[in-house]
Amino acid sequence: MNIKQKNNKVNLLLLVIGAIGIMGAISWGILQVLGGNIKPVTSETKQNNPSVSINLNNPPNLHSAQSFADIANVPNGLFSNGGSTTWAVIRATVNPTIAKAWPQFQIRYTDPPTGSPGSSQGIKMLLQDQLSFAESSRSLTIEEYQNAVERGFKLKQIPVAIDGLAIAVNPDLNLKGITLNQLKKIYIGEITNWRQVGGPNLPITAYSRSPEMGGTIDFFQENILQDQPLGDDVQFVRDTTEGLRNVARNRGGIYYASASAVVPQCTVKAIPLGRTLTSLVSAYKEPITPRSQCPTQRNRVNQQDFKTGKYPITRRLFVIVKENGQLDEQAGNAYANLLLTNEGQDLIQQAGFVKIR
Repeated sequence: MNIKQKNNKVNLLLLVIGAIGIMGAISWGILQVLGGNIKPVTSETKQNNPSVSINLNNPPNLHSAQSFADIANVPNGLFSNGGSTTWAVIRATVNPTIAKAWPQFQIRYTDPPTGSPGSSQGIKMLLQDQLSFAESSRSLTIEEYQNAVERGFKLKQIPVAIDGLAIAVNPDLNLKGITLNQLKKIYIGEITNWRQVGGPNLPITAYSRSPEMGGTIDFFQENILQDQPLGDDVQFVRDTTEGLRNVARNRGGIYYASASAVVPQCTVKAIPLGRTLTSLVSAYKEPITPRSQCPTQRNRVNQQDFKTGKYPITRRLFVIVKENGQLDEQAGNAYANLLLTNEGQDLIQQAGFVKIR
């Protein structure tokens, strides 16, 4: 046998050995995933072993996810969330059921250290690593996206529900309804008396949250006021509870908020709203419950007209996720995926919002 033949045999032998080694490694990896001793990633394992990676790119098929139990990649640990006050009803309705299905996935609502809670504050706290994920009643701004990139990660918004804005007035105010343009003129200070829109001779007191605090005011200012500033006479309130209490005490008062917060109330009413006076739409589901029967029976949100867009002011609600490859990202994705299951969407509807799927 000549030298060339020997070299060919050696090379062939080395190739066979190499192939066997590669196949063995692959088989070992498969066995480990299927039945090996790899521990699930939790807050503890991530903290003690920072090199552990998290598979965030395998979301469940949400069209087939019936219940919370169908969702994969729900992490263990205590996770802080916060943001939009509109989300308060969703948190109160959905989170206890999530806790029963996934007790190891603990969610803690966190107020801002200073100032009032709201979408803008929640996103700010997320950027500053004070929250694991945030809840918003508006979409992210370009500045917020850029702020995240400057800090070395990205932000992602996941829509989970549809909400409508209701216009709350005192129940003793006799008024058929108002148009979007009239609402705009009230809040920029061009309409100051209810007589100017077909109501009684009564000064208007417009209430609003501060522009830098909430997602609702951001949405309202951009979409209704068309980026014009609020009028000088608008009175600021800390939150929706304070705004509705002021309207209940003041016959000339007006306030805007999520329909889920306004419609069930006994001490204020939501007036019909339209693009024109001939297309007014109520925020209430028919038949309307008389005030005298409240709180034994409460009115419900007109979800059908919110869903079709017949009602003139609707918006989407978002879970804001920090894309940094860590447990906070996994927690935010898991929370959004839970809300997008059939069980989550049913609970969102029960809370007074419209299903998004």
